[in-house]
Order: sequence, then structure tokens, then C-alpha cells
Amino acid sequence: MPVYKDNVRGSWYCQFYYEDWTGKRRKKYKRGFRTKKEAQDYESEYKRMAGSDMDMTVASFVEVYFNDKSGELKARSKQNKRFMINSHIIPYIGEKKMNEVTPADIIAWQNEIRRKNYSESYQRMIQNQVTALFNHARKIYDLSNDPCSKVKKIGSTDVRRLDFWTYEEYRSFIATFEKGSRPYLMFQLLFWTGMREGEMLALSMEDIDLENGRIHIGKTYHRMNGEDIITKPKTDNSIRTIEIPSFLADEIRDYWSRLNQYPENERLFPVVAESVQHMMRRHIEKAGVKKIDVHSLRHSHCAFLIRHGVQPLVIKERLGHKDIRITLNTYGHLYPNEQKKVAALLDRLFEER
Repeated sequence: MPVYKDNVRGSWYCQFYYEDWTGKRRKKYKRGFRTKKEAQDYESEYKRMAGSDMDMTVASFVEVYFNDKSGELKARSKQNKRFMINSHIIPYIGEKKMNEVTPADIIAWQNEIRRKNYSESYQRMIQNQVTALFNHARKIYDLSNDPCSKVKKIGSTDVRRLDFWTYEEYRSFIATFEKGSRPYLMFQLLFWTGMREGEMLALSMEDIDLENGRIHIGKTYHRMNGEDIITKPKTDNSIRTIEIPSFLADEIRDYWSRLNQYPENERLFPVVAESVQHMMRRHIEKAGVKKIDVHSLRHSHCAFLIRHGVQPLVIKERLGHKDIRITLNTYGHLYPNEQKKVAALLDRLFEER
């Protein structure tokens, strides 16, 4: 493959034609290589990547993967996935070719991840990234041998050890805030509705129907690269309407009445997630309650509902879970054991014979 010397700069460049994955012929020009071999290697790898040839490296296929998923992944999800792949996958198997990665390579990689002593759930999140890469290669680009399919996954999605507060612990915590203040209302909303932090931070008065006691969840907020970003919620099922108790509606009404001529389409709580987390840590110390994170207020809401007999399907709809199995897998163990009730029922029916 011809590459060329730039005699003025003393570097090498390549100029070539290639076929993209649709079969269309395109031209590519790239300069600034230190050696002739670097320019040749770049051309070879670029052609493989453009044509989605499974002889390309894992690192190159990562770019194909993200290009294919560009219309599907939200910016934040893409950022998180890239971080995990760049940190935990590419350093270990990035230079291996897609069609040469073996189950033994995956096992060796898993052992390296285990040695990092990450939590079970984080190990599973990392595992899911490498599984997604090879699954995509198999489904879309006919990779003949998916090494992940032959290896047991590391980590666990078992979240039975949930962190949450009892109602008494939450009362101690919320008592450390000035009633009616912005932080007070933010934490009230998180505990009494179970909404996600980003959903709460995206709220405007346009989303709240005080007369009927309802909050519509249709967007979420996060900050990325110094910019405020509001997008659709986590999943389509996350778009929902939450019924709220009258006392919470009254607190929202009181807070809103003190925001003089504040636009109804502006965020009610113009703060970032880090600020919420910092406030929570500071007031946990004041209250002397056990340490949990902001997301655990969502778990606390569920635990409170379960303790008062609310059924899983209602909780699923309130939290915006995609599937009832998510609700049961996450919170099912918090439900009281029903076996004794069944035995008592059978005894009663037997005696009535």
C-alpha cells in the first residue's frame, strides 16, 4: 500500500480509497505519521474499520459500535460507557483483533477486573460493556465466534443489600432543614415520590398540577462538560404521572408562592446534582443518621410503601420501571414472608370442612 513522505515536515502521510460498510467508495487523507509503518498500519486498520471487517482490533471496533449506536444512546450514557470501555477494556484487550479474542482471553480479563476489588454491581456493569461489544459484532457484522457467550459473567446484579432509611431516620434528617426552603422541598419530593434525582432537578411548575395533586415526569436533568442538559427520562416507561399527597402539594404551593414572578417553564431547583449530594452529606452528619446516597431516597420511598402494604405493580408504575421483574428483583425481598399466611389459610379451610 503506497504511503508518502512529506519532505517539508519530515513526516509521512497516506492517501487512499476505501469502501464503507454500505459499499460506497470514499477517499481518505491523513498526515503527520512519524514513520512509514505507522502510516501503513493506519491505512490498513482504517479500511478494516470502515468496512467493519472483524479482523480489526477491539479498540477500532469500539468506534464502529459507538457510531452505530449514535442515534440510540443519550449523551450521558455514551459518556459513561466510553469511560468504562476506555478504562477497563481497551487497556487489556484493545489491541487484540475481534475475530481472535478467545474465551480464555475474556477469563484472563475478568480475573484482572476482579483483582481491582470493585463492587459486584460495578463488575457486572463493566462485564456488560464487553458483552455488548461482541454481541453487536455477532448480530450486525457476523462475527462467527462470540467469546463472551462461552464464559460466565462476573459481578452480580443482585441488589438485595439496599441502603435505605426508615421513616424515623428520614424524619431526623429532614428536621435539620428550614421548613419551606429549597433544600427542604427537594428532599421531600425525593422521599415522598421516589422520583430520580435528575427527574427532580428537571421539574418546572409546568410539570405540576397542584389542583389535582399530580406531578408529570417527562424529562431529566444532568450537567455534562459544564453545560446544563435536559433530555427525556431514562426509559419510555419513566415518563409517568405521580400522584402526591395533599401535604406535599401544599408545600410546593407555598414554595412557589415565594418565587416572585418566576417563569413556569424554568427549573424549580436551579442547582446541580453535586450540590444536592453535598447538602445531603452535611445534613446526615447534623442528624446523626446512617450514611446513604441521594438515590437511596428512592429505595427509602419504596421501603416505606412496602411496609404499608403497597403492591409491587403499583410501585412499578410509580417508579417508572420498565418491567415488573425489575421491581421484584430490586425490592421483592423487602416484602414480608407470606408463607405463614398461606399455612394459616389452609388450616382455616381445613377446619371449615
